[in-house]
Amino acid sequence: MAEADTALPARHHRVQPVAAAWMALKAWWNQDVRDGIDRGNVLRRVASESASTPRYIFMICMSAGIAILGMLLSSPAVVIGAMLLSPLMGPILGAGFALAEGKFIWLRLCAKALFVGTLVAILFCAFIVFVSPLQTVTEEIASRTRPNLFDLLVALFSSLAGSYAMIRGREGTIVGVAIATALMPPLAAVGFGLATWNWTVFQGALMLFITNLLTIALTATVMARLYGFKRTHNSRNGLLQNLGILAIFVLLAIPLGLSLQQIAWEANGRRIVTRVIEDRFDLRSRIDQLSIDWDAEPLQITASVLTPEFQPDAGEAATRILSRDLGVPVEVAINQFQVSADPGAAEQAALAQARQREQSEAAQRATQSLVSELALAAGVDRDEVVVDGDKRRVMASARPLSGLTLEGYRELENRVASGTQDWTVQLRPPLLDLPSIALDDNAPTQAGAEAIRVIDWAARRTGVPIELIGPADALDTAIEQLGEGLDIRRVERSGAEQITARWAVAPSGTDRE
Repeated sequence: MAEADTALPARHHRVQPVAAAWMALKAWWNQDVRDGIDRGNVLRRVASESASTPRYIFMICMSAGIAILGMLLSSPAVVIGAMLLSPLMGPILGAGFALAEGKFIWLRLCAKALFVGTLVAILFCAFIVFVSPLQTVTEEIASRTRPNLFDLLVALFSSLAGSYAMIRGREGTIVGVAIATALMPPLAAVGFGLATWNWTVFQGALMLFITNLLTIALTATVMARLYGFKRTHNSRNGLLQNLGILAIFVLLAIPLGLSLQQIAWEANGRRIVTRVIEDRFDLRSRIDQLSIDWDAEPLQITASVLTPEFQPDAGEAATRILSRDLGVPVEVAINQFQVSADPGAAEQAALAQARQREQSEAAQRATQSLVSELALAAGVDRDEVVVDGDKRRVMASARPLSGLTLEGYRELENRVASGTQDWTVQLRPPLLDLPSIALDDNAPTQAGAEAIRVIDWAARRTGVPIELIGPADALDTAIEQLGEGLDIRRVERSGAEQITARWAVAPSGTDRE
């Protein structure tokens, strides 16, 4: 009993300095830090940046437009410009302060501003992607589709800095916070996923935005409470709010932590794959391309190796070793390209293949642009354009457009074709009225000759027979100018001052237009 009595004062003496230090720290915080804050002025500043105004909507559109264009071009500098303009930080911080103050009307206004801004940004980006000829997933887009724990930490630190800047009256630093948090690029990626029906991009980017949104708002709430922005001093209510915030952070951190673990495993696995494949060849060899499909079962690994000496069993050996080292079944396919044994031959071959890939990608972009132009001219969707890669030909059937004649459709085809030299462009017009061929002394006039060219073009594009009605001599001249390969029905009518052209009955039973 005596030992217990002596032990109690010893523990009491150890705890007392800690409690005293805590009380001193709390007193310093309340007197020297909190008391120097003009809370009313801070709340007015935060509220002024968190409302949905015409300026806010305009800046949302400008930031979203710059962000999606920068991501389509894979230009980090342009994306950074979008981050600088993004006004989404204001209502997110406003929601955090409103939650700390218990001002639910203000909280609803911030939520409305966030909802409107988010919806406008997504739809505006989706519209730009929809009309853009570039619709491939670039590195800038792909980097926003796999949120992880580091993204949560970036948003956490950014919110701490932003909240501090707003409370201490140093709003200029929020520009840097907006760059770090990158609120707009994830929304731009969501718009891209919506426009291209790529739900992997859509879901991943939306998860990243929600992570940043919740983290910034809840961290702002904690910072506001620390600086004395709270409606009540009821410790029970404060404890419940803190526990709720902690629970949300934990719920966010668990899947993000698992995502980070998967990313780390893939990065380490890629290093192992590279090392194992390199070990199968001598030092003069070089891995030109390495592709790993982590979602496949078994794991699919494809590599292109530039080597002066073929290794027939390289793929089988790599499969056996990687299955052991990675702990999962794998299939390895190694494509070997023999190069000279001279020093630097592998590097030169790699550069040549890189240039070839670049040219191939440029050709694909040009083809996609041509398809978009033809679809726009025809008034149809891109997937209705037929691409014949072997014959390098693109074809589309145009929809009827009010007021547009066959001459107009022919001009549209010529405009699209003028932008390319390697492809044949064919626009099939609707079966509109064929032009009449004007005559002068039973010979086509200049206008008549132009009408013959339009008739020839329309008949070849549609494949439908035509009927020509006019004097015999004039018909002979017109048919000769139309050329071979057309199905022409002639009806002689002496004394006619022009040749009337019209669609004939097609072999399949198509009615005459």
